[in-house]
Amino acid sequence: MITVRAGSVSFSNAGPLALIAGPCVIESEEHVHRMVELIRAAVGTFVFKASFDKANRSSVKSYRGPGLTEGIRILKTVQKLGIPTLTDIHEPAQAEAAAQAVDILQIPAFLCRQTDLLVAAGRTGRVVNIKKGQFVSPLDIAHAAEKVASTGNHSIILTERGSSFGYNNLVVDMRGLKIMADTGYPVVFDATHSVQLPGAAGSSSGGQPQFIEPLARAATAVGLAGLFVEVHDHPETALSDGANALRASLLLEFWQRLTALDRLVKQW
Repeated sequence: MITVRAGSVSFSNAGPLALIAGPCVIESEEHVHRMVELIRAAVGTFVFKASFDKANRSSVKSYRGPGLTEGIRILKTVQKLGIPTLTDIHEPAQAEAAAQAVDILQIPAFLCRQTDLLVAAGRTGRVVNIKKGQFVSPLDIAHAAEKVASTGNHSIILTERGSSFGYNNLVVDMRGLKIMADTGYPVVFDATHSVQLPGAAGSSSGGQPQFIEPLARAATAVGLAGLFVEVHDHPETALSDGANALRASLLLEFWQRLTALDRLVKQW
């Protein structure tokens, strides 16, 4: 069983539950630091996540983020606080630049089969979090991990974020968490994108945030390395994915309940 470390945070399927949390996209430097402080006050140790670019928005008119250069600058200011960071990359050329500012490079779900992207991420030596595509089976995501591992980098996390279920809907098969864990890599459950309703709001995605905690509880009961939760102080005005974000004011009690369940399951 592999343990992956990102700064002060460890990911192990047998260890204490880790948390990846933050807004979907970088909205501003001020907002990033506000979210960092809100999350840190609620949970203590965590990995901060935010994207410098959301290249797969439903509409060409949707906000995508500040871009690579400005986004990396902002993420470096978080890293200097001693907080591990995570961001998406979408093209192989972004890997080295992003690696200078984050501890974890994330492969978006839609890009989880892109060999050149996976290899470029692996070559940086950073932890690589591979989001399992909505169209990929739990068994098949092992092939994506193999592409990263082919570079000699075995610091790999696999994240479940739901599977396509008809149009504008996702479903989570909890068996998949065990299947993914059988690869030996740490498994994370994305509790917020799993309640997304892709494209259901016309030019953007909808969501069912009332199911974030029920699904997170079910996943935690299986036994996994961590949870991925998009958190926003005002989801109704978020510039991306607010419909499926957890309101920041709910995070403290949410995390207390989930870590208590994790302790019970693993007896740590």
